[in-house]
Amino acid sequence: MKTAQIEELVEALAAGLDRALSLEDLDGGLVAYSRDQPLADSVRVNFLLSKRVPADVSAWQLRHGIAAAVRPVVVPANVELGMLGRVCVPLLVRGFRVGYLWALQGSRDESPAEILGELPAVRAQLDRLAEMLLDTNTAESEHRRQRETLFLAACAADPVAVEEIADWPQIHATGPWHVATLIDRPAGVLSHGAGAGGVATNDCANDASGSAQESGALLQRIAALQATVGIDAARFSAGTETHAVVLLRDSPGKLAHAEVLARYGAEIARRGGTPARPDLMGVSEAFHDLRLLPEAYAQSRKAVQAAAVDGRLGTVADYRRIGVYQFLAAASRNLAPVESVYFTELRDFDGNRELLPMLELLYDTDGAVQDVAAALHLHRSSIYNRLAKIRSLIGADPLGGQVRLELHLAMKADRWSRRPRI
Repeated sequence: MKTAQIEELVEALAAGLDRALSLEDLDGGLVAYSRDQPLADSVRVNFLLSKRVPADVSAWQLRHGIAAAVRPVVVPANVELGMLGRVCVPLLVRGFRVGYLWALQGSRDESPAEILGELPAVRAQLDRLAEMLLDTNTAESEHRRQRETLFLAACAADPVAVEEIADWPQIHATGPWHVATLIDRPAGVLSHGAGAGGVATNDCANDASGSAQESGALLQRIAALQATVGIDAARFSAGTETHAVVLLRDSPGKLAHAEVLARYGAEIARRGGTPARPDLMGVSEAFHDLRLLPEAYAQSRKAVQAAAVDGRLGTVADYRRIGVYQFLAAASRNLAPVESVYFTELRDFDGNRELLPMLELLYDTDGAVQDVAAALHLHRSSIYNRLAKIRSLIGADPLGGQVRLELHLAMKADRWSRRPRI
């Protein structure tokens, strides 16, 4: 957390308002407080010492509606608690609650109207404080962690978790939904130019270090949270060490999907210190019954893995459009491309990597030689010459039905073998 910057901003607000202030997160924990205002009641003193709002004080505050408030709330004094009156300023970013700023009244007789009248003048600072809390504290709150853990358990087919999240207000009766899995784009993502047999993609699970996994999970959680704040179609998000998961309400055109992905990529780049680049999203089929959430989650993971190895699928890959990768992902064992004799021979002969990429592109474009020639900046005669060379190398026609099927499947299996493990 950017503690020093948050404390500095709270001090500046306290000086501007000439009030004792304290900043509280959504779990009732102390984030920062002003030090230059001597006024304090016993509740403030105990809060600063324990760094936690006591249960009886929290109950009094909640009774006055702070949990649902979107505007400043007056919380009156409570003699039994030793508590002066306060004004609670809910801190929200694009409608998302991130914390509370408390301004203490000067005495039991003072009206809160004076505080309420001063707040508009510091609106910009309050908004900045809310943004800083969203950047740092929200994704680390225990409440948020517990909810993400429960959501991921539901994705992993825990029936109790599925039943529990079905009752969450942001999910209940909001279907149909899609599940989207997002990953930051592997450095070696394969396009047609890379072709079969190319350089392997990064393995998202390579780093087994506990600290690296923890920091990776936090990055994914914050990025997913930032990417979905204020987007009504996004019902919930969570992050793991390798990817983010978002439950999205089905909507025409999937405009929300593209916005979520763009914001996710910007956040990954900003926090991860990497250049901004198109990241990847896999999207499941729509479903109406939350008991199908685990199946949808699996579909979205397969779709994003396919997008990571085949640039032809684009940055947002629908499960229904990943083609043969559906079968490769569902296979009871990994299919090795070397099990195809034709593929192995062709790969061994293709030292300059001219034949396999051209042939895969030809297969993917329905055998349109003119289109392949244009894409590779070659004359059509060059394509025909390469096809003749392939025919002589493997002793079979690469455009013949069975040979074509075998080679095309082997090429896709080769790509699939280098998918990111998530």
